Amino acid sequence: QVHVAETGGGAVQPGDSLRLSCVFSGGNFTPKTMAWFRQPPGKDREFVAAVSSHVYGFTFYADSVRGRFSISRDNQKNTVGLEMNSLKAEDTAIYYCAGRDGGTSQSASAYGYWGQGTQVTVSS
Repeated sequence: QVHVAETGGGAVQPGDSLRLSCVFSGGNFTPKTMAWFRQPPGKDREFVAAVSSHVYGFTFYADSVRGRFSISRDNQKNTVGLEMNSLKAEDTAIYYCAGRDGGTSQSASAYGYWGQGTQVTVSS
């Protein structure tokens, strides 16, 4: 059984940086696509970023975070990270790590493996 666990959330001020990490363990399974989603207060879950298992690690970002966030993965450790820079109040959300055994997708319903989420709060 695959277990997904995120770490690294917290409360920061606008303009600060934060790094989230996620590990997929159990089941001898490495997701072809690893991704991050987030759910702002009172809103639906939304796509943030995804990275493929290709040797070049193709990455995809939501327009709202492109240029500020960076996703990366380590296939040997079965981990994915999200480096978040120049954080804004609108980045406040619960951040979820997700994995799927298929190509990249921005749809949450396409992912079968999810962590419990980690809270990120950006406030002055």
